[in-house]
Amino acid sequence: MSLTLLSPLDMHLHLRDGEMLANIAKESAHTFSGALIMPNLVPPVSTKEEVIAYKQRIMAAIGHETFTPYMTLFFKPSYDKAFLTSIKDEITAIKLYPAGITTNSEGGVSGFDVEELRPALEAMSELGIPLCVHGETGGFVMDREAEFVSIYEKLATAFPKLVIIMEHITTKASVEALDRFENLYATITVHHLLITLDDVAGGMLKPHLFCKPIAKRPEDRDALLEVALKGHPKVMFGSDSAPHPKHAKESCGCAAGVFTAPVALQLLAELFENKLAPLENLQAFISGNAQRIYKLKPLAKTVMLEKKSFHVPSDYRGVVPMYADEQIAYSIKTVE
Repeated sequence: MSLTLLSPLDMHLHLRDGEMLANIAKESAHTFSGALIMPNLVPPVSTKEEVIAYKQRIMAAIGHETFTPYMTLFFKPSYDKAFLTSIKDEITAIKLYPAGITTNSEGGVSGFDVEELRPALEAMSELGIPLCVHGETGGFVMDREAEFVSIYEKLATAFPKLVIIMEHITTKASVEALDRFENLYATITVHHLLITLDDVAGGMLKPHLFCKPIAKRPEDRDALLEVALKGHPKVMFGSDSAPHPKHAKESCGCAAGVFTAPVALQLLAELFENKLAPLENLQAFISGNAQRIYKLKPLAKTVMLEKKSFHVPSDYRGVVPMYADEQIAYSIKTVE
């Protein structure tokens, strides 16, 4: 058995920089037509010059692969319309982080005063620049995303023409918010479709499954599965593949992030097959919806997968992937 995916897109990807970028960028560039690249480097990507330079480093790292890095800017309330107009053609979206809530987000937003954010967000609305949001508060870790839904509601109401992407959603509450506001959309990772917190910490701690937002309850995973498997028009695949060196994961200060780039498409194929979901729904989730929401015309790329057992390597140049040293049901057959 085989299946074919056309121009797969990853709408939330961490490529890091320097040696890590050089080591892992091709793992995404080989099988995906393009990806939305996160800007939380050190320092974060917040100027036109930094966007252009980072894109150049990515292109150098992927070599001859057919792949488009869709660039993002690290949100700052000080951005005005003149600046955003000057950078609009270099970016696909702007990413907003609550201050200190995840990796390299210390320069993010503290508080969500609509009036303080209004100049930048109104300019983004007028220019058609989507806002991507890491939606968590600083509350109890299992409640952070659900608590943030009220902020999404406030932003969606105050800026009805602004396309707002709820990034890597993990809760039933976020899924329910999707259909309450016309301008709210979401990305969902493959690991949040597969695991719950019990898989991370229910027995021996599995550091390579630890991520933020943390995996939640079975009922939350079921809500994510329902919209993904149906190809809901407002959800897209975003891997949130987040590489860290093995020593940073297997330590007392375990870094948050699951590295799925090399196996994401194979895992999604297996999941959709097991759940008897139509192939066209997988195509919508993996590319079609993102093309419509972001108004993208991705590079042509055809990825054929086959029902053939694949042994996931123990690591990719020092980065341990999800399901390392395990067998998964699908393999990449060809990429054209």
